[in-house]
Amino acid sequence: MVNAPEEGEVSDGQRLERVDLGEVPYEVAQANMAHWVEERKQGLVSNRLFLLTHPQVITYTARTPKDQLPGADSPIGLVRTDRGGHATYHGPGQLIGYLVLNVRQLGPRGLIRRVEQALIDALDTLGFPAIRRETPTGADSLVGVWTPDHRKLASIGMRISGSISSHGFALNVAPDLSVYTTFTACALPGVRMTSLAELAAERGMTGPTDEDVRDAVAQAVSSRLGRRGTDMPGR
Repeated sequence: MVNAPEEGEVSDGQRLERVDLGEVPYEVAQANMAHWVEERKQGLVSNRLFLLTHPQVITYTARTPKDQLPGADSPIGLVRTDRGGHATYHGPGQLIGYLVLNVRQLGPRGLIRRVEQALIDALDTLGFPAIRRETPTGADSLVGVWTPDHRKLASIGMRISGSISSHGFALNVAPDLSVYTTFTACALPGVRMTSLAELAAERGMTGPTDEDVRDAVAQAVSSRLGRRGTDMPGR
């Protein structure tokens, strides 16, 4: 299902269109993304945020060491991808956001910082405090969104080609967290992944609905990416 576009100014003055999809196999989404990127490069469409989910899959990049991937007996498929970052998991209970934007005025660092801040804003709206972390010099990247006690809630991995971004973020709403014990997520040995469902349960609360999460994320992304500038200050 595709919802009506939601508008908000973005870096190049075009509107940001929200496109809600259901569950889409990872390989299908990647093939579609190549088409979405080409449409944006040609100026046929505005900047777009695609919200969807994937069936279970572990994705990795050319930079991912083999010893950080699950064994050959893993029941979950492996797919190599061209985004930034390292290995991560996608599956039911996780909100995927793919951003196909003209990022001329932002730059890669500005884009990632704004996505982090948008997710933090969305989580704050939902009642979950979250932070971004600076990566120490020479350390593996801490890009993403974290709880104040340094559990990871959201991973971000993007690609920019010809000033157009692709890929995006994965926010853990209520996925099977046990999968993360079968490989090294984000090249961070010992990282503890969490979810909104887990955080809510710790408070004796019911977690937010998928619709509430989608709406909060879409609104926050529209707001953060609608501001002109080369970078965003820390929160």
